[in-house]
Amino acid sequence: MLPLDRSTHERVTRALDDAVQERAARAFEEFEAMPLPSEKDEDWRYVDLDLDLGDYALPDSPGSALDIHAIADLVGPIAAASNVDGHTISAEGEFIRSGLAARTPEMPPLADRFAALHDAFAADGVVVSVPAKARPEGPILIDLQSVTDGSFALPRITVSAGDQAEVSVLVLQRSPDDVHSLVIPSFEVSAGAAARVSLTVIQEWGDDTVAIATHRMNAGRDGSLMLAEAGFGGRYSRLRLAVDLLGAGCGAEIVGAYFGDAAQVLDYRYYMRHAAPSTTSEMFLKGAVADEAKSVFSGLIRIEREGQKTNAHQTNRNLVLSDGAEAHSVPNLEILADDVRCGHGSAVGPLDEEQRYYLQSRGLDRDRADRLQVKGFFEEAIQRFPLRALDGRLRDAALTKYAGVMG
Repeated sequence: MLPLDRSTHERVTRALDDAVQERAARAFEEFEAMPLPSEKDEDWRYVDLDLDLGDYALPDSPGSALDIHAIADLVGPIAAASNVDGHTISAEGEFIRSGLAARTPEMPPLADRFAALHDAFAADGVVVSVPAKARPEGPILIDLQSVTDGSFALPRITVSAGDQAEVSVLVLQRSPDDVHSLVIPSFEVSAGAAARVSLTVIQEWGDDTVAIATHRMNAGRDGSLMLAEAGFGGRYSRLRLAVDLLGAGCGAEIVGAYFGDAAQVLDYRYYMRHAAPSTTSEMFLKGAVADEAKSVFSGLIRIEREGQKTNAHQTNRNLVLSDGAEAHSVPNLEILADDVRCGHGSAVGPLDEEQRYYLQSRGLDRDRADRLQVKGFFEEAIQRFPLRALDGRLRDAALTKYAGVMG
């Protein structure tokens, strides 16, 4: 196990390409200078991050991989990779390889100390590269695992689709419940002109895993991006998403379903930037919290002056199933153009008593009526996920959480 110091930084980045090394060196200087974020920072509002980086260290080799996930049989991937403790141990099939893609110095500024930590110390990842006009027949599966107690995992996933290409990527994120780890994944996704990229993330981190993920996505002219994330695990799980719609006529769809119980914190910070004319976006997230769990959704749609004729909407709805649970929902709009259609909506509340009464009047007892409400609540989000083979598993995950909460 390696400490987070200069000698470790130089050791893990020594074999990287020059461009990647340059960015890693800059990131290390920023990592050393930055403090840990706190809830006083707007981007971390509502979250008391009780975390000491000294409790973790970098593993110099991967631990023992978990068994193949049952989802692999459901989706029948055409290619697959496995990354354990930040080390890619396998990458098989067309369009996929291990390693780090080159990153340019023009990348956006690092958001916080965790992003700097990732860039400074990440040494391996998975690269999915689909050339122009190529259209793989099935999804590409990436299995991210954290298995070593007391460790950092810094996996980097890069997905690029050339002009008029199409690709679907499914990412699993998991760790055993008894593993105390900190995972900082970084996803970089780009869609070329008229390209279509679909990314599905199933987050099933263990009960003692802290995960702080950053996703950056961008689309060119007439390109299409989709992110569908199911969040069920982790002691603290955060997803910071930044989407740049850069080409005229491009669009993005963001879908989420999450359920927190016990003392979990599920934290979503989404930023959608429309920087070209005639672009579209939709964010649609549904979540539930119970016991003493907390959820946070902060969504910002920013429309630049160049973003005329934009059509953008965001929706976040939350069920609060216990007195000790909390759900914070903060949608925002920032509009600099004058010819746009924009909207947002959020809701936080308990199960609907009128719906419960109606269902009971049709012969259901209270427990079954409430379970049916929960099922129906999540169904609208699940039906928007792009891989239909996952419907049953997502539905079961939400209802299993609910059954556990209700005892």
